[in-house]
Amino acid sequence: MTSPHITLRKSLERGHANHGWLDSYHSFSFARYYDPQHMGYSVLRVINEDIVAAGMGFVKHAHRDMEIVTYMLSGQLRHQDSMGNGSVITAGDVQRMTAGTGVEHSEFNVSNTEPAHLLQIWLLPANNNLAPSYEDKHFTDKQKNNRWCLIASQDAREGSLLIHQDVNVYASKLSQDTHLPYDVQSDRNLYLQVARGEISLNGEVLTAGDAAKIDAKTAVELDATADSELILFDLPTV
Repeated sequence: MTSPHITLRKSLERGHANHGWLDSYHSFSFARYYDPQHMGYSVLRVINEDIVAAGMGFVKHAHRDMEIVTYMLSGQLRHQDSMGNGSVITAGDVQRMTAGTGVEHSEFNVSNTEPAHLLQIWLLPANNNLAPSYEDKHFTDKQKNNRWCLIASQDAREGSLLIHQDVNVYASKLSQDTHLPYDVQSDRNLYLQVARGEISLNGEVLTAGDAAKIDAKTAVELDATADSELILFDLPTV
Protein backbone atom coordinates (compact mmCIF):
# COMPACT_ATOMS: atom_id res chain seq x y z
CA MET A 1 0.00 0.00 0.00
CA THR A 2 1.48 3.34 -1.00
CA SER A 3 1.75 6.14 1.54
CA PRO A 4 -0.27 9.29 0.98
CA HIS A 5 1.35 12.58 0.19
CA ILE A 6 1.33 14.19 3.60
CA THR A 7 2.41 17.75 4.33
CA LEU A 8 2.64 18.58 8.01
CA ARG A 9 1.64 21.93 9.49
CA LYS A 10 3.21 21.99 12.93
CA SER A 11 1.55 23.91 15.73
CA LEU A 12 4.47 26.28 16.42
CA GLU A 13 4.73 27.18 12.73
CA ARG A 14 1.26 28.75 12.73
CA GLY A 15 0.66 32.47 12.85
CA HIS A 16 0.14 33.75 16.38
CA ALA A 17 -1.53 36.84 17.79
CA ASN A 18 -1.99 37.50 21.51
CA HIS A 19 -4.29 40.46 22.12
CA GLY A 20 -4.53 39.87 25.87
CA TRP A 21 -8.24 39.07 25.79
CA LEU A 22 -7.70 36.74 22.79
CA ASP A 23 -4.85 34.30 22.22
CA SER A 24 -5.13 33.00 18.65
CA TYR A 25 -3.17 30.65 16.40
CA HIS A 26 -3.77 30.85 12.64
CA SER A 27 -3.26 27.81 10.42
CA PHE A 28 -3.74 29.99 7.33
CA SER A 29 -3.14 33.67 6.56
CA PHE A 30 -5.51 35.76 8.64
CA ALA A 31 -5.71 39.42 9.71
CA ARG A 32 -2.12 40.68 10.16
CA TYR A 33 -0.61 37.23 9.65
CA TYR A 34 0.26 36.71 5.98
CA ASP A 35 2.12 33.77 4.48
CA PRO A 36 1.67 33.15 0.73
CA GLN A 37 2.47 29.46 1.32
CA HIS A 38 -0.49 29.13 3.69
CA MET A 39 -3.50 30.86 2.15
CA GLY A 40 -5.89 27.94 2.61
CA TYR A 41 -6.33 24.40 1.38
CA SER A 42 -8.97 23.42 -1.16
CA VAL A 43 -12.10 25.32 0.02
CA LEU A 44 -10.80 25.52 3.59
CA ARG A 45 -9.83 29.15 4.20
CA VAL A 46 -9.42 29.61 7.98
CA ILE A 47 -8.70 27.48 11.03
CA ASN A 48 -8.08 29.64 14.06
CA GLU A 49 -7.50 28.11 17.48
CA ASP A 50 -8.84 30.76 19.83
CA ILE A 51 -8.67 31.12 23.60
CA VAL A 52 -11.02 33.89 24.72
CA ALA A 53 -10.41 35.32 28.19
CA ALA A 54 -13.17 35.26 30.82
CA GLY A 55 -15.82 37.91 30.22
CA MET A 56 -14.29 39.01 26.91
CA GLY A 57 -15.19 38.46 23.28
CA PHE A 58 -15.67 39.63 19.72
CA VAL A 59 -17.82 42.75 19.40
CA LYS A 60 -20.38 42.92 16.61
CA HIS A 61 -18.71 42.54 13.21
CA ALA A 62 -19.77 41.64 9.68
CA HIS A 63 -19.17 38.67 7.36
CA ARG A 64 -20.40 37.71 3.90
CA ASP A 65 -19.99 34.82 1.44
CA MET A 66 -18.41 32.42 3.93
CA GLU A 67 -19.44 29.24 5.77
CA ILE A 68 -18.32 29.77 9.38
CA VAL A 69 -18.09 26.80 11.75
CA THR A 70 -17.27 27.05 15.46
CA TYR A 71 -16.11 23.89 17.24
CA MET A 72 -16.12 24.27 21.02
CA LEU A 73 -13.41 22.52 23.01
CA SER A 74 -14.09 23.99 26.46
CA GLY A 75 -15.83 26.91 28.11
CA GLN A 76 -18.90 28.84 26.99
CA LEU A 77 -19.45 31.29 24.15
CA ARG A 78 -22.53 33.46 23.64
CA HIS A 79 -23.52 34.06 20.00
CA GLN A 80 -25.87 36.83 18.87
CA ASP A 81 -26.50 37.86 15.28
CA SER A 82 -28.46 40.18 13.02
CA MET A 83 -30.78 37.30 12.04
CA GLY A 84 -32.14 37.31 15.59
CA ASN A 85 -30.33 34.18 16.76
CA GLY A 86 -28.93 34.00 20.28
CA SER A 87 -27.37 30.96 21.93
CA VAL A 88 -24.64 29.82 24.31
CA ILE A 89 -22.45 27.04 22.97
CA THR A 90 -20.30 24.81 25.17
CA ALA A 91 -17.91 21.85 24.81
CA GLY A 92 -19.28 19.36 22.30
CA ASP A 93 -21.36 21.97 20.49
CA VAL A 94 -20.78 22.82 16.83
CA GLN A 95 -22.19 25.99 15.29
CA ARG A 96 -22.65 26.83 11.60
CA MET A 97 -23.38 30.25 10.18
CA THR A 98 -23.85 30.92 6.47
CA ALA A 99 -22.85 34.58 6.05
CA GLY A 100 -24.13 34.74 2.46
CA THR A 101 -25.36 38.20 1.46
CA GLY A 102 -24.21 39.57 4.80
CA VAL A 103 -24.63 39.07 8.52
CA GLU A 104 -23.40 40.73 11.71
CA HIS A 105 -22.69 38.80 14.89
CA SER A 106 -20.90 38.97 18.23
CA GLU A 107 -19.33 36.24 20.37
CA PHE A 108 -18.57 36.62 24.08
CA ASN A 109 -17.27 34.33 26.79
CA VAL A 110 -20.11 34.22 29.31
CA SER A 111 -17.90 33.00 32.17
CA ASN A 112 -16.29 35.52 34.52
CA THR A 113 -13.63 33.01 35.59
CA GLU A 114 -12.90 30.46 32.86
CA PRO A 115 -11.50 30.93 29.33
CA ALA A 116 -13.33 29.64 26.26
CA HIS A 117 -11.31 27.41 23.92
CA LEU A 118 -12.52 26.86 20.36
CA LEU A 119 -11.67 26.29 16.74
CA GLN A 120 -13.13 28.81 14.32
CA ILE A 121 -13.30 27.44 10.77
CA TRP A 122 -14.14 29.23 7.53
CA LEU A 123 -15.01 27.44 4.30
CA LEU A 124 -15.66 29.03 0.92
CA PRO A 125 -19.26 28.37 -0.19
CA ALA A 126 -20.05 26.77 -3.53
CA ASN A 127 -22.10 29.87 -4.43
CA ASN A 128 -22.04 33.48 -3.29
CA ASN A 129 -25.02 35.61 -2.23
CA LEU A 130 -26.78 32.85 -0.31
CA ALA A 131 -29.46 33.71 2.21
CA PRO A 132 -27.84 33.99 5.66
CA SER A 133 -28.69 31.16 8.07
CA TYR A 134 -27.64 29.67 11.40
CA GLU A 135 -27.75 26.40 13.32
CA ASP A 136 -25.96 24.69 16.19
CA LYS A 137 -25.98 21.15 17.50
CA HIS A 138 -24.44 19.13 20.32
CA PHE A 139 -22.48 15.99 19.45
CA THR A 140 -21.96 13.63 22.36
CA ASP A 141 -18.75 11.86 23.30
CA LYS A 142 -20.53 8.59 22.54
CA GLN A 143 -21.06 9.71 18.94
CA LYS A 144 -17.37 10.59 18.56
CA ASN A 145 -15.59 8.01 20.69
CA ASN A 146 -13.18 5.94 18.58
CA ARG A 147 -15.07 6.56 15.34
CA TRP A 148 -15.62 9.24 12.72
CA CYS A 149 -18.68 11.31 13.55
CA LEU A 150 -20.00 13.40 10.67
CA ILE A 151 -20.61 16.90 12.05
CA ALA A 152 -21.11 18.89 8.81
CA SER A 153 -21.91 18.04 5.19
CA GLN A 154 -23.52 19.48 2.06
CA ASP A 155 -26.68 17.40 2.53
CA ALA A 156 -26.98 17.41 6.36
CA ARG A 157 -27.06 13.61 6.39
CA GLU A 158 -26.68 11.59 9.57
CA GLY A 159 -27.82 14.57 11.61
CA SER A 160 -24.88 16.75 10.58
CA LEU A 161 -24.95 20.51 10.14
CA LEU A 162 -25.58 21.83 6.63
CA ILE A 163 -22.59 23.31 4.78
CA HIS A 164 -23.15 24.96 1.38
CA GLN A 165 -20.09 23.30 -0.12
CA ASP A 166 -18.93 19.83 -1.18
CA VAL A 167 -17.28 18.99 2.13
CA ASN A 168 -17.60 16.38 4.84
CA VAL A 169 -16.35 17.36 8.29
CA TYR A 170 -15.77 14.66 10.89
CA ALA A 171 -14.83 14.74 14.56
CA SER A 172 -13.38 11.95 16.65
CA LYS A 173 -12.28 11.44 20.22
CA LEU A 174 -9.76 8.60 20.28
CA SER A 175 -8.72 6.63 23.33
CA GLN A 176 -5.03 5.86 23.67
CA ASP A 177 -3.91 2.88 21.55
CA THR A 178 -6.97 3.09 19.28
CA HIS A 179 -6.50 2.56 15.54
CA LEU A 180 -8.79 4.45 13.13
CA PRO A 181 -8.39 4.34 9.32
CA TYR A 182 -9.87 6.59 6.62
CA ASP A 183 -9.86 6.03 2.85
CA VAL A 184 -9.05 8.99 0.62
CA GLN A 185 -10.85 9.00 -2.72
CA SER A 186 -8.94 9.86 -5.89
CA ASP A 187 -10.76 13.18 -6.39
CA ARG A 188 -10.61 14.31 -2.75
CA ASN A 189 -8.15 15.95 -0.37
CA LEU A 190 -8.02 15.66 3.40
CA TYR A 191 -7.01 18.11 6.08
CA LEU A 192 -6.52 16.69 9.57
CA GLN A 193 -6.40 18.98 12.62
CA VAL A 194 -5.32 17.62 16.00
CA ALA A 195 -7.19 19.53 18.70
CA ARG A 196 -5.86 17.57 21.66
CA GLY A 197 -3.57 14.65 22.39
CA GLU A 198 -1.08 12.85 20.16
CA ILE A 199 -1.48 10.55 17.17
CA SER A 200 0.57 8.71 14.59
CA LEU A 201 -0.55 9.42 11.01
CA ASN A 202 0.98 6.81 8.72
CA GLY A 203 4.03 6.90 10.98
CA GLU A 204 4.15 10.71 11.35
CA VAL A 205 3.70 12.00 14.91
CA LEU A 206 1.22 14.86 15.38
CA THR A 207 0.46 16.55 18.69
CA ALA A 208 -2.10 19.15 19.79
CA GLY A 209 -2.25 22.03 17.31
CA ASP A 210 -0.54 20.09 14.52
CA ALA A 211 -2.25 19.44 11.20
CA ALA A 212 -1.66 17.56 7.96
CA LYS A 213 -2.60 18.02 4.31
CA ILE A 214 -3.25 14.67 2.62
CA ASP A 215 -3.65 14.72 -1.16
CA ALA A 216 -3.25 11.25 -2.60
CA LYS A 217 -5.49 8.22 -3.03
CA THR A 218 -4.58 5.77 -0.30
CA ALA A 219 -5.63 4.58 3.12
CA VAL A 220 -4.90 6.88 6.02
CA GLU A 221 -3.91 5.03 9.18
CA LEU A 222 -4.36 6.83 12.48
CA ASP A 223 -3.14 5.50 15.81
CA ALA A 224 -3.71 7.39 19.04
CA THR A 225 -0.62 7.41 21.23
CA ALA A 226 -2.60 9.37 23.85
CA ASP A 227 -6.25 10.28 24.34
CA SER A 228 -6.90 12.64 21.43
CA GLU A 229 -9.51 14.81 19.71
CA LEU A 230 -9.41 15.28 15.93
CA ILE A 231 -11.20 17.20 13.19
CA LEU A 232 -11.01 15.75 9.67
CA PHE A 233 -12.02 17.69 6.54
CA ASP A 234 -12.82 15.67 3.40
CA LEU A 235 -12.51 18.30 0.68
CA PRO A 236 -12.87 18.62 -3.10
CA THR A 237 -9.78 18.82 -5.29
CA VAL A 238 -9.69 22.37 -6.65
